[in-house]
Amino acid sequence: MDTIQIIGVRGLPLIKPGDNLAKLVCEAAEKQGTPIQDEDVIVITHVAVSKAEGHVVNLNEVEPSWFAKAFAELHDKDPALVEVVLREAKGIVRMFDGKIITETRHGFICANSGVDKSNVPGNYVALLPKDPDGSAEKIRQEIKRLTGKDVAVIISDTHGRPFREGEINVAIGVAGLKPLRDRRGEKDLFGYTLRVKQTAVADELASAAELVIGQADEGIPAAIIRGYKFIKSEESKALELVRPKGKDLFL
Repeated sequence: MDTIQIIGVRGLPLIKPGDNLAKLVCEAAEKQGTPIQDEDVIVITHVAVSKAEGHVVNLNEVEPSWFAKAFAELHDKDPALVEVVLREAKGIVRMFDGKIITETRHGFICANSGVDKSNVPGNYVALLPKDPDGSAEKIRQEIKRLTGKDVAVIISDTHGRPFREGEINVAIGVAGLKPLRDRRGEKDLFGYTLRVKQTAVADELASAAELVIGQADEGIPAAIIRGYKFIKSEESKALELVRPKGKDLFL
């Protein structure tokens, strides 16, 4: 029987700008008795990556625009936070009932441009990494340098879903694996040829990792997924998971 393990990486310190995140993950995994192995998938939250890269903003130093102030006052929001969300957006998709859905500079559609206040100390917020795929690749190469192991890396973020309650983790950065498994042309149990089936593997792995990654006081910003036979790739990008606007029926 195929078996997949999801192992939370415990014992990491609070991440600070300049930290070697790959080294911290490797050391913590070794200390807890689950050292990194070949073909592991390492899932790391974007907040941890952004903090290590210094991609955070002090809201006390933000001067809100009149528009941010007006929206914040209308909906009882922090005007500095609204300003940061607007600055990080390439475009506004929806603004309704105090909620802001944007298209980020990367091309992701999400709430608040991915700006995150959870698990960030003080009056700071974490922005999305400037280049999530590049960040994932740097971590992957550093893990290989430190351990000699060839792994895949996913950087995850928590997103809401149209027509579904609750949030899940999705992949916003990938390295070392194909984020989509194209099953078109395969046969089902009854010989029918699949015509549209593509599996968002990277999103499924990111969401599975969230079952052990802490959202509150657990302090687990990374997970190891072991046993999943992913398709290796040196060229894949997380934006492969984003549906082109011409094919989107809802925007």
